[in-house]
Amino acid sequence: MLIRYSTDSSGKPIEKAFIYTKKEHNISPSALDPDAIFVVTRLRDSGFAAYIVGGAVRDLLVGRKPKDFDIVTDATPSRIKKIFRNSRIIGKRFRLVHIFFGEKIFEVSTFRSIEEGSVGNVFGTMDEDVQRRDFTLNALYYDPIKEQIIDYVGGVKDIKKGLIRPVIPIDRIFIEDPVRMLRAVKYGATTGCKLPFLLRRKIRKSAQLLSPISPSRLTEEILKIINSGHAYDIISKAVDTDLYAYLQPSAMNMMLDDKKYSKAYFASLKELDKLVQKDPSSRLGERLCFILRDFVSGLTEWNKEKENGTSAAELYKTTWARCRNFILPMNPQRTELDFAVRKILSSYGISVKKKERSRRRTKTAQQSPTE
Repeated sequence: MLIRYSTDSSGKPIEKAFIYTKKEHNISPSALDPDAIFVVTRLRDSGFAAYIVGGAVRDLLVGRKPKDFDIVTDATPSRIKKIFRNSRIIGKRFRLVHIFFGEKIFEVSTFRSIEEGSVGNVFGTMDEDVQRRDFTLNALYYDPIKEQIIDYVGGVKDIKKGLIRPVIPIDRIFIEDPVRMLRAVKYGATTGCKLPFLLRRKIRKSAQLLSPISPSRLTEEILKIINSGHAYDIISKAVDTDLYAYLQPSAMNMMLDDKKYSKAYFASLKELDKLVQKDPSSRLGERLCFILRDFVSGLTEWNKEKENGTSAAELYKTTWARCRNFILPMNPQRTELDFAVRKILSSYGISVKKKERSRRRTKTAQQSPTE
């Protein structure tokens, strides 16, 4: 193991980071995305530092195939954009760059400063950037050229121990960004790592911090859970830590009031995970059915509704509105919610025809003058 040193105020050398070599981390080069290596190499050749960072390093370390390869560099977004024509700058609060290789997208961020705490928008150094990472298992930097892991925070040891430990002090981490509580729960569910007692207790005590988070951001997090293939485990832990009451309050209240509904809800989540794992390209509306179907089941006696002659259109309109309110604050695309409601109703033999929207036909005649 190599050690990266710096000096203190008196000039005395102090250990800054551990560097794990290929023999120590055993990451196979074949597990890396060649386009990610190309991005790192291109940045290096342009005179900048660049590393693979975060969840990809964690997954590589435990022998899993990373879903994404995020990259961090000391190049500014404008410089990255000049180096890669196949890219665009995104974000308002903190600018990032997306580099496109066909359907693949590599997110490249610039080292962040701790000048404004853990949510500031100032660029900084690698030594500062690591202090902005949420948990140690996501605070590892991988150099694909030298095949080394740079570990400032003991993340390698934490992964081997199966622990989720915050980088940012526990009295600040969730106040500065409450969504980090959801990430902690998600990492615990998807990696098999445990949330230590103090961290779990802090999350329960801080759960109400999610209340003012915008519906759009909560929707993003909920959809990540639904699309993860690990919804059952993640939501189980979110319920245990009191977070789910802020993600899906209606479902949470029904689970607390009715054990039968709770059992059915979690059974549906297992089926959802099977669908996502079997068919990763399945549409969101298909997946929403598993979140909504047990709720819809208890709305009315569907056979009686048909016997009484209630129109399909009326049943659809009422059911759609009830489902829309039920899943708040989640706000999926209307077409996907529409698909889910129609499919659930069809399981009761209620077929709702889609309204045909009138389309205006416009004719454009281009006339060239004749001489």
